[in-house]
Amino acid sequence: MDSREKYLSLTTFRRDGSPVATPVWFASDREAVLLVWTGASTGKVRRIRSNPRVTVAPCDLMGRVKGPTVPGAARILGDADRTRLIALLRRKYPLAMRGLEVWGSFSQLVLRRPPGEMLAVEITLS
Repeated sequence: MDSREKYLSLTTFRRDGSPVATPVWFASDREAVLLVWTGASTGKVRRIRSNPRVTVAPCDLMGRVKGPTVPGAARILGDADRTRLIALLRRKYPLAMRGLEVWGSFSQLVLRRPPGEMLAVEITLS
């Protein structure tokens, strides 16, 4: 998987085996390992906890796959890895990440929304 791609189609699997694909931002600092940042209560996190098998493929913003699909295994990482991932995402998506961080601060301060818990997910490609 080319780490220069902008979006990744991450496919997780329901308990019945049916696939669910989601376009996500990703970063990488090691060969054959991808990192994804996502909300702790998302469906993909629940599915990964139930079944770590995933597939990934480069895609566009709308999730249309534009390259080969690669199998892998996903696992939820801890806080130290989340900090590393945020730094990698800031480097790869500087304006978009800054916008998300500003929006998060605005929604907490002005709209009084609680911050959503975010998780780092590591995908090891097969």
